[in-house]
Amino acid sequence: MFRLYDFLPSGNGYKIRLLLTQLGIPFERIELNILKGETRTPAFLAKNPNGHIPVLEIGPGKVLSESNAILFYLSEGTPFLPSDTWERSQVLQWLFFEQYSHEPYIATSRFWISILGQADKYREAIKQKREPGYAALTLMEKHLTHHTFLVGECYTIADIGLFAYTHVADEGGFELTKFPAIQAWLERVQAQPQHISITQG
Repeated sequence: MFRLYDFLPSGNGYKIRLLLTQLGIPFERIELNILKGETRTPAFLAKNPNGHIPVLEIGPGKVLSESNAILFYLSEGTPFLPSDTWERSQVLQWLFFEQYSHEPYIATSRFWISILGQADKYREAIKQKREPGYAALTLMEKHLTHHTFLVGECYTIADIGLFAYTHVADEGGFELTKFPAIQAWLERVQAQPQHISITQG
């Protein structure tokens, strides 16, 4: 059985829980509180020297880190990852976009505001993340105005990857009412079979 090292509020961990659940793959979830340094212990660092969750333990001595790499691994050979080379490349394009142009602004703001509860301490840094965060949402909005899902009009790991932090963007101070196409897409993602919320372990 797969073993998932996770922190429940994490959108990156949520991506993996959601896909595993929708694939019907049983797994053991191990909660590690990153706020208490539980990912900095020698035991965990032996699994992931980077000290981050999520980590998926596939078998003895076989572990995989980085949420989108885990999504790719789990979705291989399933409808969540297209077999067509062009569409697969588009999935990767969106997952790279999520990590470089979306997550650093939207997820980090949420972490400071809603998880750490230190909005005042990080006020200036949060302010600096507003413009690039809204730029990422605007790009998604333009694409989703003309597409049902992000790639090939089918629900894929590209949607899972970007849903994770987009649907809680308001917890980072981003106003989603400005983005009707994103809101409609969020509803379509939530309507998928075996969908679970970010608060479900």
